[in-house]
Amino acid sequence: MGAGLGGRRRRAPVVDRRTMTAPLVVTRPQILAFRRRTGALDERQPAGATSLHRAAWAGLQDSMPRAAILSIHARVEGVGPSILDDPSLAQLWGPRYQVYVIAERDLAVFSLGRLPDDEKGRARAEGAAAQLSAHLKGDRMGYAHAGKAIGVHSGSFRYGATTGTILIRWEGARQPTVWTVPRPDADPLDARRELARRYLHVYGPSTAPAFAKWAGVSARAAAATLQSLADTLTAVRTPIGDAWILASDEPELRADPGSAAPARLLPSGDAHYLLWGADRELLVPDAKRRAELWTSRVWPGALLVDGEIRGVWRRAHDTLSIQTWGKLSRTERDAVEAEAAALPLPGLERAIVVRWSD
Repeated sequence: MGAGLGGRRRRAPVVDRRTMTAPLVVTRPQILAFRRRTGALDERQPAGATSLHRAAWAGLQDSMPRAAILSIHARVEGVGPSILDDPSLAQLWGPRYQVYVIAERDLAVFSLGRLPDDEKGRARAEGAAAQLSAHLKGDRMGYAHAGKAIGVHSGSFRYGATTGTILIRWEGARQPTVWTVPRPDADPLDARRELARRYLHVYGPSTAPAFAKWAGVSARAAAATLQSLADTLTAVRTPIGDAWILASDEPELRADPGSAAPARLLPSGDAHYLLWGADRELLVPDAKRRAELWTSRVWPGALLVDGEIRGVWRRAHDTLSIQTWGKLSRTERDAVEAEAAALPLPGLERAIVVRWSD
């Protein structure tokens, strides 16, 4: 059992043990502080393309309408409802074929980095991309209309996204618009290694199986990718088992935790809690609370207060319902309400109203 966290321990990393030295022992507070800092959650960054790139370093899941906008808002100053129109950003079907917002220059990483290794999977991806490209001929179209015109299920286009030639725009209310672009000039194996580095920087310490789950690649491909990076990794012993970090991240992991932001309202699927298995136990030790955050259907938003998840939230139009896990102080509630008032949501006719429950 992992240091009072319950459940099964995470299995040891799938990397050649001969490369290991004595692992660095790290604590839960160190890990959570490291993830907040690398995820830009402790302090918002100045507005601009550089900050957007950092906010989307491991991509921003956008499967719930406006989730990526709120994830960016939690990390970057001055974000408005139209931030996804920024030319430095792009949308695609990314890890696990979910809708993702990425930096446009990282297209190869989040597409070719997930291109299947097996012949059948690669043929399916290449075939779907070729069909769509031949039909669109440079135009843009709703993906359901494109599927009907071609005579295939429109969901098959998601597989083609791993070729790096399909981009989308989805705003939640309507079907995604799809179009094709030139294939990135990158080697898929190099792209996958970079994807793994991005993952470890934002989600580390972690393991090959956890990377496979997050990226939606095979266990074999994930293990081979981390093995290829072995010379640049550092072994770490965590409360939930052995794992890896980028060697370049060790000073940051060892650093003093520092001060966390007073409050953040993280949307459904935000990178800070886009976790599975034992990593959920690390973030939220209480099993009852884990069930409230990671539900079997659509996840609620996560309430982050002083660096810890302290509840969940949901929104209906201009009403934000927050269920706290225990009492918050008046100062903490004021910080949360200030965050709620600043959410960059389009189409609201009046200010956000916060309703509390515990």
